[in-house]
Amino acid sequence: MMLLRSPLFAPGDSERKAVKALASAADAVILDLEDSVAPGAKDAARATVAALLPGLARPGVVVRVNPRGTPWYLADLAAAVPGRPAAVMLPKCTGAADLLVLDHHLEALEAAAGLPVGAIGVLPIVTETAAAVLALGTCPQAAGRVLAFCFGAEDLSADLGIDPRRPDGSYPPPVAQARAALLVMAAAAGRPAIDTPWPDPRDPAGLARETAEAAADGFAGKLCIHPDQIAPVNAAFLPSPERIAWARRVIAGFAANPGAGVFALDGKMIDRPHLRLAERILAAGEA
Repeated sequence: MMLLRSPLFAPGDSERKAVKALASAADAVILDLEDSVAPGAKDAARATVAALLPGLARPGVVVRVNPRGTPWYLADLAAAVPGRPAAVMLPKCTGAADLLVLDHHLEALEAAAGLPVGAIGVLPIVTETAAAVLALGTCPQAAGRVLAFCFGAEDLSADLGIDPRRPDGSYPPPVAQARAALLVMAAAAGRPAIDTPWPDPRDPAGLARETAEAAADGFAGKLCIHPDQIAPVNAAFLPSPERIAWARRVIAGFAANPGAGVFALDGKMIDRPHLRLAERILAAGEA
C-alpha cells in the first residue's frame, strides 16, 4: 500500500521546484498540471513532467492531470502514463462516471505503453463541487484503482460562495458536512481518506491544529503545499507509543483467546471492532 501521510504538490512547469520536492521527505510528490499551471503554460508543463518521470527511482510519484472535460485531460494522461507514475490524481471528480472513464483511458494507455493493466493507481479529489458531494455515494462502486479519496475544501467553498474556514479555523456547516461524508464514503469503499491542504505555510500553529483534528477524525494523511509542512504532518499521523502499545495488547488478547468475540482489558470490554482498530493502528505505526 502506498504511504500517503504527506503528499506534496509541486508545479509541473518548474523543473527546479519539482526536483526539490522529489528530494524531500514527503511520502508522495504530486507533479501538478492543473491549478498551479497557467493555461498558456500547460503544454510546457506537460513536457517537463513527461521528461522527468522515466528517470525517477523515487516511490510515490503522482501526476495531477487536468479535469475530465478540459482540453488538456487526454493529453496529460497520454504524456504521463508511459513514465509509469504510481498514480494519477484526478481533480474535480464528480463520482463513479469520472472514475470509470478514467479507468478505461488508463487501461488503453497502459496497454499501449506495454505496462500491466492496473499498474497506475488513482487519487481522486471528490468534493470540489456541490454536485460532486451529492455523488459521493457512487464512488465505492468504481474504486478499483483508487488508492485514497481526497478532500478539497477550497474549491468546494468557492462553488458554495463562502469562505472555506471561519476565523476560529472551523469549517462552515456545508464544508464540514462534505468532509464527514467523504470519511464515511472512503470507509465504505475500504480506502483511506486524505485531508485538504492547510493553505498558509506561514501558520504552523494552524497547520498543527487542523492536522491533529484530521488524524483524530480518521484521515490517513494531509495534502501539503510547502516542504515545511511535511515533518509536522508526518508526525501527526504517526500513532503515539501508548496507542501502539494498546493495539499490541488488543491483538495479543485475541490471540490468547482464540474464538472469543470479546474479552476484558484494563476493566473495559474489547470486541472485534477494537481488533480492527488495533490492526489499523499497528499498520500506521509500521508504515
